[in-house]
Amino acid sequence: MIKTEKLIYAGPGGPFEGTISWNPEGGPKPGVLISHAWGGQSDFETGKAVALAELGYVGFAIDNYGQGRRAQTPEDCAVLMNELDSDRGLLRKRMQNALAVLKNLDQVDKKQTAAIGFCFGGKCVLDLARAGGDLKGVVSFHGLYDPPAGRDAVIKAKILALHGWDDPLATPEQTVGLGRELTARGADWQLIAYGHTAHAFTNPAAAAPADGMFYQQASDKRSWLAMRNFLHELFAA
Repeated sequence: MIKTEKLIYAGPGGPFEGTISWNPEGGPKPGVLISHAWGGQSDFETGKAVALAELGYVGFAIDNYGQGRRAQTPEDCAVLMNELDSDRGLLRKRMQNALAVLKNLDQVDKKQTAAIGFCFGGKCVLDLARAGGDLKGVVSFHGLYDPPAGRDAVIKAKILALHGWDDPLATPEQTVGLGRELTARGADWQLIAYGHTAHAFTNPAAAAPADGMFYQQASDKRSWLAMRNFLHELFAA
């Protein structure tokens, strides 16, 4: 039976409030950090933590904004996201702190960790890898690809980017730019692009096709399967 608990943890600008999900049977398991979209930690990310626990991992749905700081409107989302988008150093520190929290959980095998992220969370996990985060790999679901300035750490994590080709927030040119960046830095990277698919394609609540944000069931299922295969590769090695 999967257990899910609230987790309040310290960090730069904290406290923060996330959730952890795991199967109590057996010993420590690989841990997977889940970084939220622009609205803040929500039931969507907690649901992904539960789904990861059902696959045999410990899911940690993190909070990058701070306890009680959750968006209610698109305007709120933009304000909260822009605080970190304009201070990528702080974003990096919060992601590194969350990874340390994950590794210190009794339920987690600290040598077996990864991170996934959705939308803005995709940028967050890519920045964690760009900063040399000590984890096996990261997965970006419909993430944002602009790199932070002035960082050139060794990328240790393998990278999987799961991308909607019609995403207006990550254009084909920006997507190619990500590939060039990761190649130049010697990263082990993969990109899967889904046709007829825009931003937020994993979120059933996304319903703004005029803005290029809508759910795409086939791409949602295909991307989750790709993530499962990727995590299996990471943790079986």
